[in-house]
Amino acid sequence: MSETLAIVWFRNDLRLADNPALQAAVAAGHRVVPVYVLDDTAPGRWKLGGASRWWLHHSLASLGRDLRARGAKLVLLRGDAAKLIPDLAAELGAVEVHAARSFEPAMRETDRKVDAVLKRAGIAFKRHLSMSLFAPDQIRNKTGGIYGVYTPFSKACFEIGVSEEAFSAPEAIPGLAKVAGDALEDWGLLPTKPDWAGGLREAWSPGEAGAHALLAQFLKGAIGDYDKARNLPGAQGTSRLSPHVHFGEISPRIVFQRARAAGTAKGVQTFLKELLWREFSIYLLWHHPELPDTPLRPEFAKFPWSKNKSALRAWQRGLTGYPIVDAGMRELWQTGWMHNRVRMITASFLIKHLLIPWQDGEAWFWDCLAEADLAANAASWQWVAGCGADAAPYFRIFNPVLQGKKFDPDGAYVRRYVPEIAALPDEFIHAPWDAPEIVLTNARVRLGDTYPKPVIDLMEGRNRALAAYDKIKG
Repeated sequence: MSETLAIVWFRNDLRLADNPALQAAVAAGHRVVPVYVLDDTAPGRWKLGGASRWWLHHSLASLGRDLRARGAKLVLLRGDAAKLIPDLAAELGAVEVHAARSFEPAMRETDRKVDAVLKRAGIAFKRHLSMSLFAPDQIRNKTGGIYGVYTPFSKACFEIGVSEEAFSAPEAIPGLAKVAGDALEDWGLLPTKPDWAGGLREAWSPGEAGAHALLAQFLKGAIGDYDKARNLPGAQGTSRLSPHVHFGEISPRIVFQRARAAGTAKGVQTFLKELLWREFSIYLLWHHPELPDTPLRPEFAKFPWSKNKSALRAWQRGLTGYPIVDAGMRELWQTGWMHNRVRMITASFLIKHLLIPWQDGEAWFWDCLAEADLAANAASWQWVAGCGADAAPYFRIFNPVLQGKKFDPDGAYVRRYVPEIAALPDEFIHAPWDAPEIVLTNARVRLGDTYPKPVIDLMEGRNRALAAYDKIKG
């Protein structure tokens, strides 16, 4: 065994299988020091939210156990990664630092600083494509420009193709017995009082094993009908892999490869395109670092938004009086996740019916989503708001009642998360205010008491949104 040493700096690639940074360090014959840095020093408002911190705790615990079983200890450090990583490399006499390529603006700046310091010290900083299928700086259109529309971007990705290569987890990882670091419990990532994480514990199994089990379950079942079932929040029609992929507990390459091998059904192709939407979001953030805060369409900077704090609070708490919206917001709060169809409905309602800035919704999702991903969150909110790349037109306004009736026709989803109206008949579950008084009484529903009246009339909200849009069109 060589006595040379390499640091593997884990980021959102918290896995052993198909981890190019780890694979490269082990294959080179180095002793390996795996490190994770919780860096809360980065500028801006995009520090980990509560649900993400909960997931991170359990994901790191799982990774630590897997590393120990193979001979290496996960070193936990907290602070400025731009200082901690070079300092640790110098202290240990490392010859290389391996890490996944990062695409977020703050981490890109951190990487530039780390690279400069390591280079002066004669230590190699090797970054690997690990958190995405493609390098966003290498995808160009036929004129050498940047794609601004998803469909041609996705076609380019399919033409390039996803690598068939994938690495198994190393059987042994020669590490160092004693490297000083923090105890995970001391980071305080888990909630204390009140303990709001019960729904997350019930819904998820963070870690590499949980990710692979969920993928296998999806491939055996829902993927064949994914093109239809993914729109039905009351059914088990989606993969629910997004938190696992975000934290890198399973590589996007393995997900793509195994899904592609599942056959040629329309559901499979639709799922592969959804994976490429994630790539498109990363691509947009790479080329537009301002994406999380600034509309890509500049005319939206002058949009006449409302600052109705009580309406925003009602939306956040799932108390708008529109059942499909409230169900989605409560699912988000309870489980750290929301069904994709309902994400579009809830986002459209906030932006267009309530006329509240998309950045407010983006920030709430950031705090509540276990998978909070800067690229996907920003790109998706801008898409709904009509101000991003390849965005839905602003005048496309989802009617939450019609959406509920179409995609949750038996009210199964609403009844699960809005139990106070569960006894209403199907025909009124998405519009309780239309129910006769005797029906409300029999269902023990008192509008304005046990369940709120609508915070805004849908036609009023729609007309107000279109009038606001007219002000910026010219």
